[in-house]
Amino acid sequence: MKDTSSLSHTKWECKYHVVFIPKYRRKVLYYRLRQYLGDIFRGLATQRECRIEEGHLMSDHVHMLISIPPKYSVSQVIGFIKGKSAINIARIYLGRRKNYTGQSFWARGYYVSTVGHDEAVVRQYIRHQEEEDRRLDQLNLFGEG
Repeated sequence: MKDTSSLSHTKWECKYHVVFIPKYRRKVLYYRLRQYLGDIFRGLATQRECRIEEGHLMSDHVHMLISIPPKYSVSQVIGFIKGKSAINIARIYLGRRKNYTGQSFWARGYYVSTVGHDEAVVRQYIRHQEEEDRRLDQLNLFGEG
């Protein structure tokens, strides 16, 4: 148990591979917004005693390997991260100063899987996802795939 964390009465290792997309899968996660979101996601995760172990922001989706303590559900943490990051995006990039509710930057839902003992495989998948997407796009350009 090399990577276990602890709460007052609990030892735990709960890691999840999570993927979510912007609404309508718009390709909006470019340049400064990508760097900015990485910092925001890490800060928001810390507020819920979570840790983003690995992450990659693609042009139209987000991959992360996140460690979540058992006292929180995955849906609570991911809902918090998506909601608060959407508010930050609205305030900083869309110039909205008031409460930004009722509209959303992220699409509803997300993909999640438990990591377990395959953590190294999941980390490698997340790191190399962008290269793989480019390779598949090239194949599609030539009518293959």
